[in-house]
Amino acid sequence: MALYGTQESADLVMEKANADKAYEEAGKNWEGAFYLIIEKAGAITEPIYTYLDLWHGKCRKAVMTKNQDDFKPEFSMSATMETWEKMMTGKADGMQLMATRKLKIKGSMAYIGRNVKATSAFTNVLSTVPTEFPK
Repeated sequence: MALYGTQESADLVMEKANADKAYEEAGKNWEGAFYLIIEKAGAITEPIYTYLDLWHGKCRKAVMTKNQDDFKPEFSMSATMETWEKMMTGKADGMQLMATRKLKIKGSMAYIGRNVKATSAFTNVLSTVPTEFPK
């Protein structure tokens, strides 16, 4: 189990994504990297970025950084630690969090719309990652 917001948790996301056959199938046409961003709030004094290079149903790279300029992903999902915890523990649905703007998405919404199955399958992968959340 890894503490969310660490390189160890990024490595587990990559491992789970690459082992998930449903994500592999749903993401077979996906080409684009993401930042998963933990927003500054509460105990989080500065944003934390997880860079994920997602390509055709696989994660080719996963890197934690505190500098948003380290990578230039096409997409980002950002939320508070509390919201990430709700989604990753299955207490809230990622698509519902997006609809209520608690989970914010940036990037081509047309592309995401054409690949909604890939996005949904990836949020399902996130909920399988054994994660601890700082309190």
